[in-house]
Amino acid sequence: MKASGTVSRQTGYATTIRKKHVFLRKLNKFKWLLLMTLPGVLYLFINNYIPMYGLILAFKNFNFAKGMWGSDWVGMNNFKFLFNSPDAYIITRNTILYNVAFIFLNLVLALLAALLINEIKDKVISRFYQSTFLLPHIISMVIVAYLVYSFLNMESGLINRLMEKWFHKDPISWYSEAGYWPYILVIVNAWKNVGYLSIIYFAAIIGIDKEYYEAARIDGANKWRQMTRITLPLIAPIITTMTLLSVSSILRSDFGLFYQVPMNTGALISTTNTIDTFVYRAMGQLGDIGMSSAAGLYQSFVCLILILAANYAVRFINKQDALF
Repeated sequence: MKASGTVSRQTGYATTIRKKHVFLRKLNKFKWLLLMTLPGVLYLFINNYIPMYGLILAFKNFNFAKGMWGSDWVGMNNFKFLFNSPDAYIITRNTILYNVAFIFLNLVLALLAALLINEIKDKVISRFYQSTFLLPHIISMVIVAYLVYSFLNMESGLINRLMEKWFHKDPISWYSEAGYWPYILVIVNAWKNVGYLSIIYFAAIIGIDKEYYEAARIDGANKWRQMTRITLPLIAPIITTMTLLSVSSILRSDFGLFYQVPMNTGALISTTNTIDTFVYRAMGQLGDIGMSSAAGLYQSFVCLILILAANYAVRFINKQDALF
């Protein structure tokens, strides 16, 4: 028995040493690639992980005189600000439904745009379209807000002038009619973000081996069959990854889109108010950092649950497409 135990320990040590050598060989092999990732890792650590100690503010009644650690502990009281608010249901509904619409529409339009760009054979024209599609993504939301205003202004807006000229209809007060804004916000978000997603999908498409398409053409497959049987299945992992990242932020909203584009108009708050804008407006009036931290922690926690659930669902369907 003693000899058997000794052999088992020796085998375990040998396995550990062997794994260590394999790890060191891989580390040496990919050392330059790992070194290239160092700036991004440092940025992620400094920008995302170090500030996480501030989560304690969600459970305290923050007082500038006492500081973070000296402020009074209030437990879950700060969360009552969000859950006991009469607007809690509206802002949660708006945030989730808008993001669901954004995820679905942006995915469809981005894939369509990527497939169309891929059909352009002239490299100069293809790069021109790529740059044009990407331009809205890098424009500040403040500029976007004024571009939208130039279209929707009641007196001199382009849409009202065209409606009056072509259809002889009276101008619409867009910034007073909340019913139009779910469509306006979805369109503006698509205009700003579809180009960025389409470039990602296009990069995945051009990485597909051309021999697949040549074999499909020989077998008589048309463009539709090539797209559905080759292109989409092969870029499915990229589509899944981008969708999972979008799902992880489903309880967050683009503050500029929902606050600046509607110009913070009071008549539109019922339609444009989300968790982020609600917290900003409330904090502007109350100035309570603890309540703001509680709302942020609530959003992060729900987003974590959503990304884990979505990843589990993808892992159940196809393990290889899951993030982890």
